[in-house]
Amino acid sequence: MISRPVFHDKTISASEITPEAVYRGRRAFLKTAAVVAAAAVVGACGGQQTASTPTRAATVQSDGSTDELGDALTGYEDVTNYNNYYEFSFSKQEVAGLAQGFKTTPWTVEVGGLVQNPKTYGIEDLLKQFPQEERIYRLRCVEAWSMVIPWQGFELGALIKEAQPMSSARYVRFTTLYDPEQMPGQRSSSFPWPYTEGLRLDEAQHRLAILASGLYGKPSLPQNGAPLRLVVPWKYGFKSIKSIVKIELTEEQPATLWSALAPNEYGFYANVNPQVDHPRWSQSSERRIGDGKRRPTLMFNGYAEEVSGLYAGMDLKTNY
Repeated sequence: MISRPVFHDKTISASEITPEAVYRGRRAFLKTAAVVAAAAVVGACGGQQTASTPTRAATVQSDGSTDELGDALTGYEDVTNYNNYYEFSFSKQEVAGLAQGFKTTPWTVEVGGLVQNPKTYGIEDLLKQFPQEERIYRLRCVEAWSMVIPWQGFELGALIKEAQPMSSARYVRFTTLYDPEQMPGQRSSSFPWPYTEGLRLDEAQHRLAILASGLYGKPSLPQNGAPLRLVVPWKYGFKSIKSIVKIELTEEQPATLWSALAPNEYGFYANVNPQVDHPRWSQSSERRIGDGKRRPTLMFNGYAEEVSGLYAGMDLKTNY
C-alpha cells in the first residue's frame, strides 16, 4: 500500500479545500490543471505499520480539506504570515511585511549547465509551457515545525527533460535572486549570498519534486517564494529554495548555503529523518502550525514508499 500525495484538478470546489472565511473572495483555481496518474512505487518498505511507515489503502482519497493522511490543511493566514526567508528577515513574523512590493515581473529563469538545450524562460512563458496542477504536500521545517499546504506547480523533471541533460550531469544547482535593494536581509555579510541549493539529478527528476508558483489556488505571495520556488516534500524545508532565477546541471555536487555555513548541522541531503537529531534539538516530533499540537515525525516526511529507493544502500546517518 502506498502513502500518496494528493492531486486535484479544477473540478474541486473552493469550499472543499479551505474554510469559507479563508477562500471566499480569494479562491481561483487554475484553468489548466491535470490529474497525475498513479506512478510506480520507487523501492519498497516492508514490515508492520509504525509511526515512521504509515500504511494507507491506495483507494483512499482526500476530500480536499486534508492531505492523504487525513491531516488538515494549514490555514492560508498561517502559510502566508509565518515564513522563514532570511533574505528579508530573521523574524518569521516580519517577512510578509518586508516582502510587500517585491517585484516578481518581469522575471526570468535561466536553465543551463550540462544540458543540450539551454534556455532562459520568461516566467509567463515557463508557466504556460508547463501547466500547473494542485498538490497537497506536508512541509517539515528543520526547526521541528510543520504545515500542510496545497501548492500549484509542475514537475521539475519535466523542465529537466526539456533541457536534455548531458550524460555527465549528476546534480542540479538552484540559485535565488540577489537583490539587496528589494531583499534587505541580503545586506548582511553573515551569509554567502545569493542563496543556493542542490539536488542529486535523480532526486530532481522524481515525480514528487515540483516547481511551485501558487498555493491555495492563487499565485504565491513574495514571502512564500514568488514567483517560482522548489518544493521537495520529503526533505527539510530549507532545501525548497525560493525566488529561483537559475537552474544548472552539474557534474560535481554543488555547494549550498546552509551546508557551507554549518555542515555539521545542515547536510546536503537534508532528508526528513526522525532517527537523526539536529545537534541542538530532537527531530523525532514536530509542532504543526495552526493547532500547536506535537506529532511524531515520519520518515521522509511520510513519503518513504515513494522515495526510499533513491537512497538504497546509503547510510542516512552519515549522508544526512
